[in-house]
Formats: sequence, C-alpha cells, structure tokens
Amino acid sequence: MTMWRVLTVLLGVLALPAHAVNYKTIDWDVLIPEGEILLPPPQVSHDGNLASVPQPVGGVNKKLDNQNLRIPGFVVPLEGDAKKITAFLLVPYFGACIHVPPPPTNQVIYVSYPKGAPVDDLWDAIWVKGKMRTVSSSHEMATASYSMEATEVSVYEE
Repeated sequence: MTMWRVLTVLLGVLALPAHAVNYKTIDWDVLIPEGEILLPPPQVSHDGNLASVPQPVGGVNKKLDNQNLRIPGFVVPLEGDAKKITAFLLVPYFGACIHVPPPPTNQVIYVSYPKGAPVDDLWDAIWVKGKMRTVSSSHEMATASYSMEATEVSVYEE
C-alpha cells in the first residue's frame, strides 16, 4: 500500500502545471559570492568611448545554478525585432552597458526568452522569472557570468 501512496504523490507532483513552479525572489547582491565586495556603479560616460574601460570580472555564486529565480533589472537588448526582444542582458541599473561601462560580470545575466517580450515594456525596470545557470557568455556589450532561460518577463511592480 505504501508503494501506491508514493506513486500517487509522484504523479500528483508531475501533473502540476508549469506556472505552479516556485520562484525565489532575489536581489543583485545574491549574485556575488560570499567574501567578494560589490563595486559601486561606474560614472556615466557620454563620450562613447566605453571600450577603454575594462569590465570588472567577478566570481559566481554556484548555489544559484539550476535554481528557479525571480529578479528585477533593466534590459540591454541583444536579439529580436521592432516588436519583441528574445535575448537580452539583464543589468541592475539603467544605462549599464550603453551609457556607462558594464557592471562586473557577476552583475550581468544573459536572458533567453524565445516567446519574446514586448519592446514597449522594456524601457523601465522588469521582473524576470526563470532557471538560473552559472554559465558565462560574451556579447558585444558585456560579458555575463550568469544565464537564465526565462519563463516570464513582466513590468516591475512591487
């Protein structure tokens, strides 16, 4: 009889809809490994010469690998069209990678969102839900120490 109970519980868990996944809400400081210091955001540069300022390299918090997380941030578009963005860098403050040098690598998340997020929703802060990976990737704008396969992108509301 115990075996049937276990099977019933397992089947019940497997039958949960995808939206029933719990996402732990985190802030950007969680991306920094214990003992590492967060550098302050760089000063705004309007001279267009951001390449002369190297991007700081930061370590990763390996505890975040394969975790379902929710994090707020700002978008630096990478792929998409005039209506939807399907890949972007998520950064902790507005203008990162565009008007100022990129934040440390552990403060940049590469986000893949094949469903696409409406461009109009991406000028302000957003929430991103998805599975975090401690996989680094380099892009023209910055290097990201983390990547996330997003399941939901929404306008930031507290």
